[in-house]
Amino acid sequence: MERMIGLDFGSKTVGVAVSDPLGLTAQGLEIIRRKSEDKLRQTLARIAAITEEYQAERIILGFPRNMNNTVGPRAEKTLEFKKLLERRIECEVILWDERLTTVEADRTLDFCGVRKNSRGRYIDELAAVFILQGYLDSLRGNRSSDLTKG
Repeated sequence: MERMIGLDFGSKTVGVAVSDPLGLTAQGLEIIRRKSEDKLRQTLARIAAITEEYQAERIILGFPRNMNNTVGPRAEKTLEFKKLLERRIECEVILWDERLTTVEADRTLDFCGVRKNSRGRYIDELAAVFILQGYLDSLRGNRSSDLTKG
């Protein structure tokens, strides 16, 4: 089985998760922070380093469609980021429906008793875990949120 990286791409952060070697579970790895939305060089370099370190063959990139399934400005930026990743890193990049993953991450942190003012340190990483875990689960079942199909 191959290892995979999950990414939750935001305006100033990228949450990162990695799969276990068997491709069964996703674990949070880190949050890559940048000072400006358009400063992506160091972000791409860090993702390349992580991909190499874990010998990942696939990146699962959260794709933030609107609730009515349309593609808004955030999703457009994600598509641009996908192109940059594909140019920089030699592995497959798969878009994965991430609707409500941040809400789910927030609920999980609430359930775990993490204070609201502390959640920013964890939420993007946890969202990346939910993105990657959703993809991993779909490989064992037939849940189809993979946006590259149909």
